[in-house]
Amino acid sequence: MDNQIISLLRRSQDSFTIHKILKELGLSSKQRLELRKRLKILEGKGILRKYKGRYFVPKKSNVIKGKFISACGGYGFVSTEDSLEDIFIPARCTGGALHGDFVEVLYRESGKRGTPEGRVLRILEKVKQKIIGLYRERFGQSFFLPLETPQTQEVPIASKGSFSPIPGMIVEVDRKSMQVSGIFGMPDEPGVDTSVVIQEHNLVTSFSEEALDEARDISPEISPQEIAGRVDYRSWRTVTIDGINAQDFDDAVSVKRLDGGCFLLGVHIADVSHYIMPGSQLDKEALMRGNSVYFPGLTLPMLPEALSNNVCSLQLKKARLTFSVVLEIDEKGKVFKVEFHPSLIQTEERLTYDSVYRIFQGDEREKQKYTHLVPDLLLMKELAYILREKRSTEGSLDFDLVEPELVYKEGKLYSVEPFEPNEAHKIIEEFMVAANEAVAFYISQKNISSIYRVHPRPSLSDLERLHTILAHFGISLPHPKKVESKDLQRALQAAEEKPEKKFIILQVLRSLKLAVYSNEKEKHYGLAKREYTHFTSPIRRYPDLVVHRILKRAVRGEKVKMPNLNRIALHCSQQEREAEAAERKLVEWRILRFLRGKLGEELEGMIVGISKAGMIVELDNYFVDGVIPYSDLKGDFYYRKSGKTLVGKGKGNKFELGDRVKVILASVDPLLRRIGLSLSQEMDEREG
Repeated sequence: MDNQIISLLRRSQDSFTIHKILKELGLSSKQRLELRKRLKILEGKGILRKYKGRYFVPKKSNVIKGKFISACGGYGFVSTEDSLEDIFIPARCTGGALHGDFVEVLYRESGKRGTPEGRVLRILEKVKQKIIGLYRERFGQSFFLPLETPQTQEVPIASKGSFSPIPGMIVEVDRKSMQVSGIFGMPDEPGVDTSVVIQEHNLVTSFSEEALDEARDISPEISPQEIAGRVDYRSWRTVTIDGINAQDFDDAVSVKRLDGGCFLLGVHIADVSHYIMPGSQLDKEALMRGNSVYFPGLTLPMLPEALSNNVCSLQLKKARLTFSVVLEIDEKGKVFKVEFHPSLIQTEERLTYDSVYRIFQGDEREKQKYTHLVPDLLLMKELAYILREKRSTEGSLDFDLVEPELVYKEGKLYSVEPFEPNEAHKIIEEFMVAANEAVAFYISQKNISSIYRVHPRPSLSDLERLHTILAHFGISLPHPKKVESKDLQRALQAAEEKPEKKFIILQVLRSLKLAVYSNEKEKHYGLAKREYTHFTSPIRRYPDLVVHRILKRAVRGEKVKMPNLNRIALHCSQQEREAEAAERKLVEWRILRFLRGKLGEELEGMIVGISKAGMIVELDNYFVDGVIPYSDLKGDFYYRKSGKTLVGKGKGNKFELGDRVKVILASVDPLLRRIGLSLSQEMDEREG
């Protein structure tokens, strides 16, 4: 009835009485009481307004449509075309929406978090026809516990269909008929977690035969005609530097010292645009994916492996077609000359980050192995340092975040190790940033429509919240309206020597909006760049492929007109979020499963939140959060003095954001992504 009422009043230019609504909806007089009840509820939610007994939908009712994006905690966000800022949807307000559904949302500009917050009014399009959950049986009846919604109640299953699931299995159920439509298997069976995450995020795992046929028709051999018109850089010492398990090599670098002390940097990118024609089946399926997805031990490539791992990949000692950005850079990091060339290269070595880092650390064995390259690598290190320092003075933010790395032995997860980028990673990062900025500046100066990588300024409410938190740690910021990236950079530097450094970095990061793709040129706040784009990874990112096509035509002096850039940018931004969420979810699932073997152990962590449910603690080295319920805090009665502090009424003991604590791992539920913690006896005694 609610949707009928809202639709009726929206269509009308006038306000309606209850009698008029009753009549227009064809309701009987017996339904008048129910109608009055629904109108009151809708008015209370702010969807309708009432004036002199007449109801209407206010013109500025903050009702918007968008895509629902679920999060592990049951809550979600709605992403819209009209705003770069997502709308937060609390778990109780999702209205049964599943990840990917197109929904209508009533929202307010500033919720409890200081950012847009709302509730799902209705599901406009159920994108997902299947629900994934846990199969259970009780008293001969089949039940289903959904894993994709905040709902914790079991739902009766109408039929098992042609399947024979065992209690505890993860199954797929048709959303409409509530009939089992597929079985994934038991949660701990190899590959089940990956299959579930792929299905949850609607990721594509295979290519059509037409696309595969197109890929097979592309020869890895380079003809004289293809070389014609290209700059031949095969005489340059060019290397790739990637992770040890990398398969698709889309960037290579070379560096020389010029007379007078300046640097000549060559960034050579796989010329994917030479092979993938606009409108081809390969192009359509690459756009549909938007990017490659990287899981532990599995890659879902944007392009078929015949291209991503062979024809386009800059493999060792093989001639490859590239597009090169050649920059002349002075000793202060200023780029004073740039050239763009369709090119031809042949890499001399396939280096790994670990190997290059060991050379920088003075490892004689590695230096001996790559004697001929050591001078070039040291020159790269010097140049990267100069570029990084220049970016820093301009206000670019560098977080150097530590991320989890899953270490396997004999096919089983053996440990979770912290992974932190080293100097070798930073070389490639700096060179790619320099190339991307050069391309963006060139395209911008030519006034050519393109796709940019933009990073909006943080919202005022997020900066106000950050201002308060940092002040708690003795770090000052200018007034939120005046905060620039340089100010956040200084805050990060001030946190370097503090024990709460990790927490402060996290808070600064959370204050920032997401970087997205856009056909509008806007500043990249985090990098402090006036214009920026993505050009350096066309094998695994579709926007880079589009930028290659644009740049190549511009360099040739051809007319550049690319259709649907706004649609492509929006779609690729959404696909990027899907990929990142799926990658995080699978890693978290495996970490939680690993932690089940540590139940009862004492672990260390940091308080990262104080919520209604309890203290939220991030466990050191495991990168996951757990909750200590307030009822488990002994020796005093604690209350939330603020969002940053928990205080004991009797003894005045305090727990604050950023505090280090020792906890006991009490419970772990990998499927529902929940960890239960309790304070260790040592902490209890100290605080009590």
